[in-house]
Amino acid sequence: MTYPLAVAGLRRELPLCRVNDDLYVAAFILFGDAELTVACAKALLERTARTEYDYLLTSEAKGIPLIHEMARQSGAKKYFVARKGPKNYMPEPIHVEDRSITTEGVQRLYLGRDDAELIRGKRILLVDDVISKGGSMLAMEALVRLAGGSVAGRAAVLAEGAASRREDILVLGSIPLFHADGTPIQ
Repeated sequence: MTYPLAVAGLRRELPLCRVNDDLYVAAFILFGDAELTVACAKALLERTARTEYDYLLTSEAKGIPLIHEMARQSGAKKYFVARKGPKNYMPEPIHVEDRSITTEGVQRLYLGRDDAELIRGKRILLVDDVISKGGSMLAMEALVRLAGGSVAGRAAVLAEGAASRREDILVLGSIPLFHADGTPIQ
């Protein structure tokens, strides 16, 4: 089963993937699709053109190609990735907890103290590939606040399910959630 998607002037067939017995999602994956990544980055930059920000931030991992391409197209020299685990190169990492629809249990998002210092007093645009329940976006917001920055805006390529009705996140399009038989959940 697939879901036909048109976004940023391109068409893709998204496979439906099981989250649990009653819930399936249309798998929107930018990894490996350079054409889609470039087009979505361009469209998101156009959609967020009125947002004044100093840096971009995403969470690991599916938003990384998108934020990299947005930085490249906009000429940004630096962007931030909230990692799902502390790394040896992170001095005195700070972290917040996160719950995501596609990740089981609680996960943490980390930033090194050096990145947190750069965020302090700055306006940050949060970027994600797909927003569903909003847990990852809330965790990124908490991480920015913990670092002493402020959230300038929120942007995602797609909103999934009820998130498509949110007005606080700039998106390019929406996709439904699905029952096990492939019918959309209303």
